[in-house]
Amino acid sequence: MKKQNSRKRMAALLASTALVAAACGADTVTDAAGEVADEATEAVEEAVDGDEEEAMEDEDEAMEDEAMEDEEAMEDEEEAMEDEEEVVADDGDESLGGAPVALEFSGLEPLGEGFVYEGWIIVDEAPVSTGRFTIDEIDGERTYTAESTATQSDLDNAAAFVLSIEPAEGDDPAPADAKPLGGEIVDGVAELSAAHPAALGDDFATAGGGFVITAPTTTDEADDYSGVWFIEITDDGPVAGLDLPELPVGWVYEGWAVIDGEAVSTGRFLTPEGADESSVFSGADADGPPFPGEDFITNAPEGLEFPTNLAGSTIVISIEPEIDDSPAPFAFKPLAAEIPEGATPGYAGELGAGPGFPTGTATIGG
Repeated sequence: MKKQNSRKRMAALLASTALVAAACGADTVTDAAGEVADEATEAVEEAVDGDEEEAMEDEDEAMEDEAMEDEEAMEDEEEAMEDEEEVVADDGDESLGGAPVALEFSGLEPLGEGFVYEGWIIVDEAPVSTGRFTIDEIDGERTYTAESTATQSDLDNAAAFVLSIEPAEGDDPAPADAKPLGGEIVDGVAELSAAHPAALGDDFATAGGGFVITAPTTTDEADDYSGVWFIEITDDGPVAGLDLPELPVGWVYEGWAVIDGEAVSTGRFLTPEGADESSVFSGADADGPPFPGEDFITNAPEGLEFPTNLAGSTIVISIEPEIDDSPAPFAFKPLAAEIPEGATPGYAGELGAGPGFPTGTATIGG
């Protein structure tokens, strides 16, 4: 609008010049024409300034429109990324950072609330963390990817992978003693097992032993159905009833009786040749033998009633991380046996192989 007004004004001035020329003499015309010319020049300058100002306004509007389009594009990209993350979660994968080491497990179980798993690659005999993660539920085979501090050079030179169990608080730069799985890296892949030397170092194929149903810590014979001891009765008295290999540092054995579907601990121990660490459920009439075992007489957990009858229950020996605070047995259960429904006090049972140990695969650079 400003441009049009300037042009109209200039045309009017030129017309005025012609009229003045017709009505006056030459000198007067010259003077008048000069004044008109000055006004015309001023009008032209105003028109040019108006054109430039309008062009700048148009450019500002275009820049604002472009900025809004860029902002909308970024928002669309962020929404697409969020949608992609939701799809990954729906597929059952546990993504914790997109690190270059992918872990897949079968049979690995959740830890107590105060502990997490951590992966390590071994580079020039030194451990390098590949990240921490937790398993919240058992869902068959699942894949976990955790944030890693490893460089590409570390990955290229990694010789082995080891999984450790760590406190959730208080990060130590070195792996803890309890390492459930390990494996050598071959062509970028490590097949993980408990038998690896960096883990338990044994497949427990030679483990064995037995137990006796009896309750020596109470004088009430009716309670003799309510105790299990990992012993063998001989003419000279009870002797150790378990044959178990020595565990590496960071691990302990633990006995369990699964009563009405609930696993109740008989106590932790390092060797079958001595007493275990617990007698929380035992009676008060006498001491038990100096071997692992327990009488379920007092202090029954919620949902259970002691004394009980162990006929029909399952007896288990597990291998536990020494630092884990979970009230349930860990995934390593080398020995187990079911007590027959008709078992009576004095029943001697043999322990057989328990459930298979967890396994896993670590894909380096995956």
